[in-house]
Amino acid sequence: MSRIGKKPVAIPSGVTVTMNGTDLTAKGPKGELAMTFVPEVNVTQEDNSIAITPVNNSKRARSMWGMQRTLVANIFEGVTSGFSKKLEINGVGYRAQAKGSTLNLQLGFSHDVEFPVPEGIKIETPDQTTVLISGINKQQVGETAAKIREYRKPEPYKGKGVKYEGEYIFRKEGKKK
Repeated sequence: MSRIGKKPVAIPSGVTVTMNGTDLTAKGPKGELAMTFVPEVNVTQEDNSIAITPVNNSKRARSMWGMQRTLVANIFEGVTSGFSKKLEINGVGYRAQAKGSTLNLQLGFSHDVEFPVPEGIKIETPDQTTVLISGINKQQVGETAAKIREYRKPEPYKGKGVKYEGEYIFRKEGKKK
């Protein structure tokens, strides 16, 4: 039994929700997002909330129940306040600079890495070692942050590389004589 799925999702003030069969569209102050529900769940819109129930008691229906409820909650949070991730760059000479629709990264390679900013994502660099990624789609923000981190993951000896804010890097001891 899904404990998350049992709770109905409250529709925040300032958000208009349109249900068309299995499609849901939410429009808020930050933008508009849409999703399609899987056929294993039933969706009903009450006065100020959306309730999701499984169609039957199959394993797939029960596993989709909580996930679909979380996706709806993420859509509502995205169109009202948005999502953001912060990356930190550690290393001598490692830096980042946002230029228009590209992010220029200097990560110790013989060349600069030019990362094209995807549609719907905003990238800022408050200083040379910090990258702020924000947008209304949680999945897209996380995927963009993961792609940037993938260029130079933090290494365990000196901790050089691109890491998430607050991420713990397991440090190893260097070579002994």
